[in-house]
Amino acid sequence: MVPAATISNVTFVRPAEFYLNGFYNVLHDEYFYIFLCFVYIMTVVGNVLLLAVIFLVKTLHTPKYMIVFNLALTDLCGSTALIPKVLDTFFSDNRYIVYEACLCQIFFVMVFASMQSWTLVTMAYDRFIAICFPLRYHSIVTKPAVAAMLLFAWVFLLSLISCLVGLLDRLSFCGSLVIQSFFCDHGPIYHLACNDKSLNYIFVFIFVITVFSFPLILIAATYVCIAIALSRIASGEERVKALKTCTSHLILVALFFLPFLGTNIAAMTSYLHPNARIINSTLTHIIPALLNPIIYSLKSEEVLNSIKKFWKNNRLSNIILSEKVTSL
Repeated sequence: MVPAATISNVTFVRPAEFYLNGFYNVLHDEYFYIFLCFVYIMTVVGNVLLLAVIFLVKTLHTPKYMIVFNLALTDLCGSTALIPKVLDTFFSDNRYIVYEACLCQIFFVMVFASMQSWTLVTMAYDRFIAICFPLRYHSIVTKPAVAAMLLFAWVFLLSLISCLVGLLDRLSFCGSLVIQSFFCDHGPIYHLACNDKSLNYIFVFIFVITVFSFPLILIAATYVCIAIALSRIASGEERVKALKTCTSHLILVALFFLPFLGTNIAAMTSYLHPNARIINSTLTHIIPALLNPIIYSLKSEEVLNSIKKFWKNNRLSNIILSEKVTSL
């Protein structure tokens, strides 16, 4: 048992450390962490490339790519908040994590995951206006409007998750301190507490509604409206063209929401094995960040053309510069 750091007259127990259990009774689990290392490298490369292209190419300074930039930033930061610490913990076999560091990890992982959710909502709004109100798109989806939506999401989510993580600090951990996960996951830690958790439960419920349920309902509603708008288009070719602009976004939505929904439905209806929870957590927190830039942006003609154009202009500038230097 990890020694308690604080024990008060009301049997309040704050542990000095938690123990990350990782996979339960799995041979050669080091291959999973090697896989995480590979995923993290590819995530950093893909998202940094996308961020650099959007930042450097002025033609991509549009409301749509402001949203894409925000998604790439949250993907990069979310993976960085999670994977390096996981690799350090399990490769060095130092599975104890300091209480305060654990709460910090929960905070940052939850903030960036939540922001991914609302960025997908903003993307759905962009597609909704583009297809349902194409003539008014540029007057509705403006840079100030998108900036205001994203800023509101950041402020709201930071406030909500600060309360959620802050409430963990009022819990007493007088039993097991073993976290059945490979990182400081809110759910397994919340269940370890042994005092009244009613207020925490209320905030967890608010979090699930505002970060997962409500965004999913909004996205579904926008696509119902899009489907109705497309049904009124006479030309089948125009429908296919409009649907192609939505396909990438729908794949991102499925990648992000389905593992989370699967985990929670399984946990509510039956026993969910800790190993299954770890796999689902991996799919929710890591795989979308890897695939988002590839699916939504780096394969799009607009971004590819921008990269080619930027590369040619850069190359041309270098040639001209070298010629000037040699002539001197």
